Amino acid sequence: MLTHYITLKSDGEHEIEIKKSRFICQLARVDNEAAAQAFIVACKKKHYKANHNCSAYVIGEQDEHQHAHDDGEPAGTAGVPMLEVLRRQHLKNVVAVTTRYFGGTKLGAGGLIRAYSNSVSQAIDVIGLVEGRLQQALAITIGYPQIGALEHYLTQHAITITDTSYLANVTFTAMVDDNELVAVKDTIVELLNGQVTFELGAQQFFETPLKNTTDHN
Repeated sequence: MLTHYITLKSDGEHEIEIKKSRFICQLARVDNEAAAQAFIVACKKKHYKANHNCSAYVIGEQDEHQHAHDDGEPAGTAGVPMLEVLRRQHLKNVVAVTTRYFGGTKLGAGGLIRAYSNSVSQAIDVIGLVEGRLQQALAITIGYPQIGALEHYLTQHAITITDTSYLANVTFTAMVDDNELVAVKDTIVELLNGQVTFELGAQQFFETPLKNTTDHN
């Protein structure tokens, strides 16, 4: 089961110009191949006057669906370099379409590979990435004297508190990485000398901004 992923912060596009050719990279988050193909078709329709609309995508928990299409560019100079950027960044469920309006100067195979690769990597830089982690909602019920100790622990370990209920006791609802749940519970029990009860809530993916390290060829 997938417990962690990296993907786009949002859909978006970015344009670069190389020797008067325009390269417009359009990126989107998608859940399946049908959505990816629909996005590719929409980009082609939007830029129907363009010389090329090259595409690539990576979809699935194990990246089981991968696609690269050169759309008339020399074989291996567009779709594959675009796909390699998505794979190198370990992105999940992302489709990329780079539209080229020819500027009159041929770039050669090496130039095309660099251009299409850079179109995607620079668009990723501009849009930004997020890291998603599968987290478990954990209701932590304690007495009022333990509030300070628990809050300090949660803050020190960057565990997000989504809700606090003050009744006869205090209940904090915290989001804990699924693979750290047992360790966090054990630590809290020890910290509070066993004066705590837990109740599990729903699982969900929680996304946080990720500083990417895209390299430009």
